[in-house]
Amino acid sequence: MAKSNADRSAKAAAKRKERGEEEIRFHAMAGTRQALADLMAWSGTEEQGEAITLMIHHLHGLGPGGALPLLTPPRHEYVIPENVSRKLKLAFDREALRIERDGR
Repeated sequence: MAKSNADRSAKAAAKRKERGEEEIRFHAMAGTRQALADLMAWSGTEEQGEAITLMIHHLHGLGPGGALPLLTPPRHEYVIPENVSRKLKLAFDREALRIERDGR
């Protein structure tokens, strides 16, 4: 007699629990999904879970010295445009004059 879907699901759940398997989920923006798709295409990996698992293990294999630079998020530097800087300076000077005038 064939097993029911419920029986197969229960058996699979028991096996995952026995192995200590745990589901990990995360949300990803379009750019991250595209990067993952590119990595999967380059490696010929068809399943996202397999690709992510391989990346984690290879990154871990690099050790702290090799992995930490890859885990440092890029920081974007913002340069204030000259016209904005001028306007801020004018506003600061006006406020300084107002405070000086009101303080006397």
